[in-house]
Amino acid sequence: MVKLDLEKINLPGLELERPWMIAGPCSAETEEQVFETAQQVKEAGFKIFRAGIWKPRTRPGAFEGVGTIGLPWLKRVKEELGLFVGTEVANAHHVFEAIKHGIDILWVGARTTANPFAVQEIADALKGTEIPVLVKNPVNPDLELWIGALERINQAGIKKLAAIHRGFSTYDKTKYRNHPQWQIPIELRRRIPDLPIICDPSHISGKRELIYEISQEAMDLNFDGLLVEAHRCPEKAWSDASQQVTPEELKAISEKIVLRAPKIGEKPRVTLDELRQQIDTLDTEVLETLKKRMEIAEAIGRYKKENNITILQTRRYDEIMNNRKAKGAKMGLSDEFLTKLFESIHQESVTRQNKIMNS
Repeated sequence: MVKLDLEKINLPGLELERPWMIAGPCSAETEEQVFETAQQVKEAGFKIFRAGIWKPRTRPGAFEGVGTIGLPWLKRVKEELGLFVGTEVANAHHVFEAIKHGIDILWVGARTTANPFAVQEIADALKGTEIPVLVKNPVNPDLELWIGALERINQAGIKKLAAIHRGFSTYDKTKYRNHPQWQIPIELRRRIPDLPIICDPSHISGKRELIYEISQEAMDLNFDGLLVEAHRCPEKAWSDASQQVTPEELKAISEKIVLRAPKIGEKPRVTLDELRQQIDTLDTEVLETLKKRMEIAEAIGRYKKENNITILQTRRYDEIMNNRKAKGAKMGLSDEFLTKLFESIHQESVTRQNKIMNS
């Protein structure tokens, strides 16, 4: 269990209730675009407006944000529309400028979270402030790096802290821009139970038609809120056009989301415990089966060593993968799950055989 010194996040005059909703464009492009989108966000019923001022891009030449000149636009939104405003920061200069312009919420982006030096610089710049800070997961699925960034910010005296789950980069092609790998934020919640977790379905999906699906799954996992990219005219957005929706579309999405109770009463508890006990029993059976499988893999390794046969047999591996995925599909198991499962099993078998071969 990780210990953080946390306080409940609230904003002046706004008691945040689940689900929080932070909405606005990926990037601030022009003052007109920012203000018009903010008006639509307010009309849709949302109270926290986001816009990227500095945009770290993968390759040079892409739009990297308007920079500091966009901060007065957010200040105008705050003053004239009464919305709270937030933006991403990547270094100490960004922190100083954002606070100077009255920004209400800051968040640390995925690329920055991956760099402890950059996170420490931001943490040092935040000392003496009480501004709420949200920390996105690092680009790669590294829970310890994510927790480390949260600890650095917390040790700087920031107690109003939350995590943002925005998915993880993967070489494999999936339907997502960044694979959610839900087990990682679930483990974060287990390690730091009092830490709020917000989902960023825009960056997980990469496409607007998946935003509702991902948002609902996040709420089903008892996440605390959503950070969604909303633009007055998404198809004309200067960055990440395919993953943005209009504020009105976001309102429709939010109204469709079903909120389930995070706790259950005493009566269903017996049934739930019984179901969990069944899972425990089945998991034990799975572990015992894997143990037996590895014992056979080791026997094969000894045979290969005695007969001077290479460990990797590509044809056999292909046969196993194709056969198991075909059988699993008939059982309703996804191709992606089966691929990961048997890749892991195969790798462990190879590792054990390699130890035998070289003992």
